Parts: sequence; structure tokens; C-alpha cells
Amino acid sequence: MEPFGFDKLPEVVRQLFEKVERIEALLEKISPTDNESHKPLSIEEAASYLKITVAALYSMTSRRLVPFNKPGKRLYFLKEDLDAWISQAKNKTHDEIMAANKHRFRS
Repeated sequence: MEPFGFDKLPEVVRQLFEKVERIEALLEKISPTDNESHKPLSIEEAASYLKITVAALYSMTSRRLVPFNKPGKRLYFLKEDLDAWISQAKNKTHDEIMAANKHRFRS
């Protein structure tokens, strides 16, 4: 930003205000608000989020493979629970398996 005099102060403040508004708008697009991340998903929304069929998700819930909430007769899912569940299902790389085996067989 270039140096400015007192006479240009209102214009500089206006430009800064516009930049802050643009930054806020971008942040809202890339990070959901707390309300959105804690909003329960229906089974259709959860299946769409996981990119699987509703039938597959029903099957996974009946076998208790995926985290869900059932207050009453309807199933609900939280994105944060689904994300944590996906993260826990990480497969180890070949190098991680070999390193674990080396450590286990040392005595």
C-alpha cells in the first residue's frame, strides 16, 4: 500500500473495509459455520456425502459399521462423526507395516 495523506484517509478506510468484506466472504465459503458442521444429516444427505447408495448406508447402520444417531424412528448422521469414522479406516502403507513388524519381532 502506498503512503497516503490525511486527506485520503476516508478512501483508504473504504478500500480496507471492502477488502475485509471480501476476505470474510471467502472464509465463509471455505469453512462452514459451526451450525452447519453440527447440523444432523438425513440418511439421504449422509449417503450423498459418503458417495454411496442409501441402501448401502442402511446396511452399514444395521451392522453398526458407521456412527449414527436414532432419536425415535429416524436415522441421523453428523459430518464430524462420519469424517472421524473415515479417518479411522486408514490403511497402513507397506512401509508402515514393515516398520511395525520389525519393531514387534525385536526382542
